[in-house]
Amino acid sequence: MPDPITILFAGGGTGGHLYPGIAVAQALRELMPEARPLFLCTEREIDRVILEPGGYDFIPQPIVPPAISVSGLLRFWKSWRETRDLVRRVLRERRPAAALGLGGYAAGVAIRESAARKIPCALLNPDVVPGKANQFLMKKAQAVCCQFDATADHVSVADQAKLKVTGCPIRADIRRLPPREEAAARLSLDPRLLTLVITGASLGAKTVNEAVLTMLGGIELRGWQVLHLSGREQADAVRAGYRALADAGTQIGARIIDFTPAMADVWAIADLAISRSGASSCAELTASGVPSLLMPYPYHKDMHQRVNAEVLANAGAALLVEDEKDARKNADKLRPMVETLLYDAGKRSAMSQAAKKLGKPDAAANVAHVVVELTRDKQ
Repeated sequence: MPDPITILFAGGGTGGHLYPGIAVAQALRELMPEARPLFLCTEREIDRVILEPGGYDFIPQPIVPPAISVSGLLRFWKSWRETRDLVRRVLRERRPAAALGLGGYAAGVAIRESAARKIPCALLNPDVVPGKANQFLMKKAQAVCCQFDATADHVSVADQAKLKVTGCPIRADIRRLPPREEAAARLSLDPRLLTLVITGASLGAKTVNEAVLTMLGGIELRGWQVLHLSGREQADAVRAGYRALADAGTQIGARIIDFTPAMADVWAIADLAISRSGASSCAELTASGVPSLLMPYPYHKDMHQRVNAEVLANAGAALLVEDEKDARKNADKLRPMVETLLYDAGKRSAMSQAAKKLGKPDAAANVAHVVVELTRDKQ
């Protein structure tokens, strides 16, 4: 039996970074049984919550995101040096055959140090527009795995040669959704009712939650139920919001969940979604064929979630709703769109088919093949 081979997965801090990495790790088991994934993640609680149940080997890095203030920069510099020392020790002890950067600040040190030691590196770049970390790390990587062809318009000519349009990896359970009845039972929902899913991804989205609660105060949901993924920090406020709606006479069949790793069940029951447009959310929506209203995160300088949303909207898979950061303004824009889609099954079906045409459900296997090739190139 071949000796175990360590493959480094660097990144974390959100489900959007970790879940694609987990999907690749799952695919690697079939292509390269001797591979042993090791995640270098962050110290955020969400990383442990996501990685622990799968039994993955992980080491939290002390790295924190850079901040503009003097104290924030000093804290970042201290965490960067501590992370560098940690990564160097891991590289000495585990001698990985390849490294895969999952994006974001938590990938930077590990990919930089791996490249300096001639360890072949690949990057996941599932957003159309590469973030600052990936823009820097592309120079050190042999391959950059993208979700969208449009990424080529946002990188240098030299880096375009490294791009591989693999899709954004999604977990195997989302590639093969369970029967609606089984998913509904696990989520305590009625499979006979249509389901409106509200999600701000793994950490939740305050402006999305507030907009939806405001919108629901003036809308009738005949034959529909709501599954609202609130995010852990906002769960109490969202539950209070639904109680207030009930007290005001608006009766809504709603199930509020702060966080669930069982997104396959969520998409199996979803008939329409209101969602952020992070890369993983877009990948799951398209692979599952769920029509959506996308509210891009409005606080990024490069507005990369908006560019993601435009790809789906231009293909007819979604409607784009600019997040005005104001509950009333957002609700006023959402309401007519939602009301139209609730009772136009033909429109929802057309959007679903358009979403499926964009989806790349085999993305995890595609990226895993890239990683395997890197290990062979090293041999």
